[in-house]
Amino acid sequence: MKILISAIEPSANLHLKEVLNKLKMNNGKWEIEGIFDKNLGEPIIDSNEFNVMGFFDVLPKIKLAKNTIEKLTEMSKDADKILLIDAPSFNLRLARSIKKHCPNKEIIYYILPKVWAWKKGRIKDVNKYIDKKAYIFPFEKEYWKDGIYVGNPLLDEIKEFRDSEEKGNVAFLPGSRKSEIKSLMPIFRELAKKINKRKILVVHPVYKDRIEEIYGDVRDFEIEFHTKEVLLKSDFAYICSGTATLEAAIIGIPFVLMYKAREIEYLIAKMLVKLNYVGLANIIFERENLGEFHKEYLQKFDINLLLNDYKKATLSEFREKSKKLREILKYGSSENIVKLLNGEI
Repeated sequence: MKILISAIEPSANLHLKEVLNKLKMNNGKWEIEGIFDKNLGEPIIDSNEFNVMGFFDVLPKIKLAKNTIEKLTEMSKDADKILLIDAPSFNLRLARSIKKHCPNKEIIYYILPKVWAWKKGRIKDVNKYIDKKAYIFPFEKEYWKDGIYVGNPLLDEIKEFRDSEEKGNVAFLPGSRKSEIKSLMPIFRELAKKINKRKILVVHPVYKDRIEEIYGDVRDFEIEFHTKEVLLKSDFAYICSGTATLEAAIIGIPFVLMYKAREIEYLIAKMLVKLNYVGLANIIFERENLGEFHKEYLQKFDINLLLNDYKKATLSEFREKSKKLREILKYGSSENIVKLLNGEI
């Protein structure tokens, strides 16, 4: 079986890795092609070339995206299955192009657009171009009534809880995109100077040879590259908005979410996104009427408040919330994605 894959985001490639591991366990004959992290195979283009964020950062990538869609559409003619992962701005355009040229090709969309946050108009496009819809949050059934809840990929990747032993570390996770990193690092440096524990900065592996260029002055931090391992051995974490906040919530480590964008981007997003929270754990808990999972700080940061959250956080409280979150999400998703690819569901 030849699978054409489109996974252009760092988190999508982490989830794809679990799917590929399950495919190997099934001992089936399969091969992958398309766009994904070069560590997972031989893509036509390394997904890290699409590592951008923000309305204005995307502009230089438009030509690259257009050329890639044309190439993937041509490749789809020889593929048995198409697997799209997240990234709706790119993948919905790709799906439309593939269906135009190969209307009978089955397209599976894993991690569907977050239409519950914004751009509900994408529901129409997904229903038109996607054959099998695989969503990863139980509440999304409201939007994808003919879709399949496959489970959540983080439950495949995270088996451990943060234990009750104090570790003596505080984690700082500034995100994976350059704009996120450059916005949060000055705040992280200020916090680090006021915290008397070991400070661990999680650097995205793609930047391991460019740390000073991307992160600036990191002399107050120890550098590590693996989010889960760092969270499991830390007592508290300051985390940029994104998948890492849900990882921390599932692990059960006390943390706060921090996010800062260009002011014009933030204002545009605020007009478009109608949510009370940014963090995924908070969104899930609110849907279940369970209150707030963790604190969120957007755009403006008060160092004293951030330090107070660290000093007052209790591991037992977050561990109990984590148990409840895992009950809601139920199980991991990679096994069900393999079943979708094999036509078993």
